[in-house]
Amino acid sequence: MARPPRRTRCPLALVLIIGFALHNATEGFGIVGPMSGESERPSWGFLALMGLIGGGPTFVGTVIGQAWVSEALGVVFFALAAGSILYVVIQLLEVCRRHAMPVVVAWWIIAGIVLGFATDFVLVAAGA
Repeated sequence: MARPPRRTRCPLALVLIIGFALHNATEGFGIVGPMSGESERPSWGFLALMGLIGGGPTFVGTVIGQAWVSEALGVVFFALAAGSILYVVIQLLEVCRRHAMPVVVAWWIIAGIVLGFATDFVLVAAGA
């Protein structure tokens, strides 16, 4: 009797997982980098605790999301994520306004929008 074909994991998903991990690691370096100039450096335990606080909810959410799906909660969390991104962008715009760099800000906003659409096009082309 012929065996049914095995489902393989999407290589795009693996690339996205690796990309998110690298992205989050660089954010962590950006957060703890200024601590290296302090007179008293943080301990490895403190850094590990901050890593758990920062990355723990993502890990727990991923585990729960694999077992249980709610469209209503998905909308709530997407709205929460959009709000947090909007907050960060507004803070960055204020910093750039303070340093009088409107042209640089405009170009990077355009670049971010183009990259966002490009990512969506790649996902649609990959069938995700």
